[in-house]
Amino acid sequence: MNGKPLVEINSLTVELATPAGWVRPVNDVSLEIGAGESIGLVGESGSGKTMLSLALMGLLPKGSRVSGEISLGGKHLERLPELEWQRVRGREIAMIFQEPMTSLNPVMRVGAQIEEAIRAHEPKLARADLRNKVLDALRRAAVPEPGERAEQYPHQLSGGLRQRAMIAMALSTGPKLLIADEPTTALDVTVQRQILELLRKLQRDLQLGLLFITHDLGVVAQIADRVTVLYAGRIVEQGPTREVLASPGHPYTQGLLAASPKLEPERLTPIPGTVPELTRLPPGCAFEPRCRLRRQECTEAVPALRDAGTKHTARCILV
Repeated sequence: MNGKPLVEINSLTVELATPAGWVRPVNDVSLEIGAGESIGLVGESGSGKTMLSLALMGLLPKGSRVSGEISLGGKHLERLPELEWQRVRGREIAMIFQEPMTSLNPVMRVGAQIEEAIRAHEPKLARADLRNKVLDALRRAAVPEPGERAEQYPHQLSGGLRQRAMIAMALSTGPKLLIADEPTTALDVTVQRQILELLRKLQRDLQLGLLFITHDLGVVAQIADRVTVLYAGRIVEQGPTREVLASPGHPYTQGLLAASPKLEPERLTPIPGTVPELTRLPPGCAFEPRCRLRRQECTEAVPALRDAGTKHTARCILV
């Protein structure tokens, strides 16, 4: 990443109230995203990926407590009032989701839904200009026959076209940061590759910052310049994608790689156990109960991030 980052997250912690007390689904997370740079955010369900994205969108549950900083182009977002968030959300930061059928309104035409997103930020736009913006957004998202598709309902489109419509809607207002929350999970492999190639092209052409959330390291290898691995709310490893995938420093990252499908007919090795409940985190390393390399000192304190290579860190005493 060259120059000043587009997005800077410093020591971000999100706390939620539960019957068992306060928990931290995002715990002391620091991260930078440059313009035109793609970051892969990886982890199992319950690792904190989605909660981090909701913090970036100003959509955290009511009553949540936030500490640390989120800066976008020098503007601090962590304590914006809702009225200010409405100006930022969509205009400067946009998000696409895993399943477009639950995100798109099934009884509205696709073009009308994109119009609605644009109108929220440009209410005085002339009708003809609005229509042109909708068609431009669909073309940018590589939707064939955009005029015809704009008049169709979501159920009339294939899964891949629905996801392209979601991408068109997200980019229609010209955001600087795009958050993609597992946008290819529900698609077949061929369409998945097309969507990844489209996002990569848009990221380069528009100089977007892209935060790509996934549990699949194979997808990360195709789209991300750098990767951040989350576990139980904390960053356990981050660095350049090629280096992290070639020489993972944390046993959890090693386990995710061993559990990923490969072309060679070898047996997959699952990680034993599950992500711990946030109300019952162990006193030391959160991964220690599942780790094949654990030592006594792993139970005593949370390890710090240690240098594991060039701009590559891992939260493990063995690094």
